[in-house]
Amino acid sequence: MSKLRVVHYINQFFAGLGGEEKADVKPEIREGKVGPGAALAAALGQDAEIVATVVCGDSYYNENLEVARKTILDMVKQQKADLFIAGPAFNAGRYGVACGDICKAVSQELGIPVVTGMYIENPGVDLYRRDVSIIKTGGSAADMRNAVPVMAKAALKLARGEELKAPEDGVLEKGIRKNMFRDERGSKRAVDMLIAKLNGQPFETEYPMPDFDRVTPNPAVKDISKAKIALVTSGGIVPKGNPDSIEASSATKYGKYDIEGVNDLTSDKYQTAHGGYDPVYANEDPDRVLPVDVLRDLEKEGVIGQLHRYFYSTVGNGTSVANAKGFASEFAKELKADGVDAVILTST
Repeated sequence: MSKLRVVHYINQFFAGLGGEEKADVKPEIREGKVGPGAALAAALGQDAEIVATVVCGDSYYNENLEVARKTILDMVKQQKADLFIAGPAFNAGRYGVACGDICKAVSQELGIPVVTGMYIENPGVDLYRRDVSIIKTGGSAADMRNAVPVMAKAALKLARGEELKAPEDGVLEKGIRKNMFRDERGSKRAVDMLIAKLNGQPFETEYPMPDFDRVTPNPAVKDISKAKIALVTSGGIVPKGNPDSIEASSATKYGKYDIEGVNDLTSDKYQTAHGGYDPVYANEDPDRVLPVDVLRDLEKEGVIGQLHRYFYSTVGNGTSVANAKGFASEFAKELKADGVDAVILTST
């Protein structure tokens, strides 16, 4: 039996080209395995061979979806691939979206089994979990040694025409409801589960509920006229030129900017880096997203005590909850140390 021909997709970072400065690299194809492809090839064993690796910059793919997709589809088709594996992307948002999009295209247009791997909070999961088999991974490349063998095993199973099952195969549930027949009707099963729960007995729900993060609100500010107020935004307002290169989607960083002596955010000095809404009105007047002008007026009128000299900004578009929590935990310490009493968080 001949070996399965596998094409592997990775981004510019895992190909060794560089980070953000190389994120605009156009699709290119290399013979054999590259970067994490070595571990993937070992996990696939004697049944499959990585005949080619497609490399594409994360920014290029996401900003040129149709062109990038078509180019890569042609590359995969030319390799006469039996199997297509992308990533793993872990919690890298743009990488995850690219992996999900190209896997969906390869599956639907070329009819080839596909597998990718992502962290549960990667925006690519929600976008493509219904169409693509996504193996659950950790949040960073530190999980590579765990993720790759599971991906390889799942890929070989799909290549044999077998169905992946969650969670035993490591695949994330696709959220597709299927009709099933049971011996007992739903009302009785529900009552039985409730009784078991009330009696402290073990039971297994048939419909796992989402785990919502609940935050207890802090006490109200006692005297707002004496309070130091800070501005934080997920609307992407940054100094002109976006000096910290905050991503337009799936942000991995935030910026801290000094507004000492600034009474108005003007279009010649500020802009939005956000890629999830029409930027025209925000760029015309950035105060529409980050109301520095209004808070300066309130400061002069004595309604608030003081506007903090720094504001913090990131892009909420596709940004994972894990990254958002990480950002906040960092700058919250600075805000507290600077004596800030309250924060106004603006969005879009």
